[in-house]
Amino acid sequence: MSSDQAVIEQLLTLRDYVRWTLSEMNRHQVYLGHGHVDAWDEALQLVFNAVDLPWDSSAELLDAKLLPSERERVIDFVQQRCQQRKPLPYITGEAWFMGLPFTVDERVLVPRSPIAQLIEQQFQPWLGDVDVERVLDLCTGSGCIGIACAYAFDQAEVDLADLSDDALAVANINVARHEMEERVRVVHSDLFNNLEGEVYDLIVTNPPYVDAPDVASMPAEYQHEPEMALGSGEDGLDITRRILKEAGRHLSEQGLLVVEVGNSEVHLMQAYPELPLIWVELDQGGNGVFVIDAPSLRAHQEFI
Repeated sequence: MSSDQAVIEQLLTLRDYVRWTLSEMNRHQVYLGHGHVDAWDEALQLVFNAVDLPWDSSAELLDAKLLPSERERVIDFVQQRCQQRKPLPYITGEAWFMGLPFTVDERVLVPRSPIAQLIEQQFQPWLGDVDVERVLDLCTGSGCIGIACAYAFDQAEVDLADLSDDALAVANINVARHEMEERVRVVHSDLFNNLEGEVYDLIVTNPPYVDAPDVASMPAEYQHEPEMALGSGEDGLDITRRILKEAGRHLSEQGLLVVEVGNSEVHLMQAYPELPLIWVELDQGGNGVFVIDAPSLRAHQEFI
């Protein structure tokens, strides 16, 4: 920034830098879509992370003065966020999902799936009395959905599958971070290709689903995310179609398939009007998540 030195000289406290960060974010019209819905909360987290303080630190610290090196780091973070339009979790290297911390970088999407709401309620009432012994997180990315499921079903074995070697490297970091190595396995697979013969009580997936028009109009922040994890053909359903065709062979007798398709929900309903998909009402926001049980999926294979 051309005004770096002037900023360092005039801003002294954490409060000063949070205020200035908020102004910069508003001035550059950054897009909030990777964790925060409130610019103040994001500015606060950015500044606190820059000086290695927990985001929920006491408000009394806001009047503490920063060292010159700390001021420079805050300015660097703000430059990345506002001028490069990099999502905050890529700057800090961490995102939170279902109240759990995950390591993230530009090899994976920033965790933000509304499927977290279903995990918190252990996929009830749709799972019913199914005893969940095996879970598959398909198109796992950072591994956040599968690892969260491992917490929700603390006796279950969980597979994290993805085509991207880069994504699986991040998923492995998070498996180790949460000390889940004994129950969570990372698998390189193009959807079900390397999972022949594997059967699960629960398959959860947040696959690429953004249709071509939405990909073309996405805010600049999304350009930092891996392209292969976002788009999926003209209507956003190329990968979802494959999942619907193949998932029935990998579900236990009363197993459940849970899929997020976001705004491509309307395309899916038009493409498969005969499928008895249950669209979940998400109390905490979000859209485009459906569930279907194994018997219903198998009974309607002819329509897929």
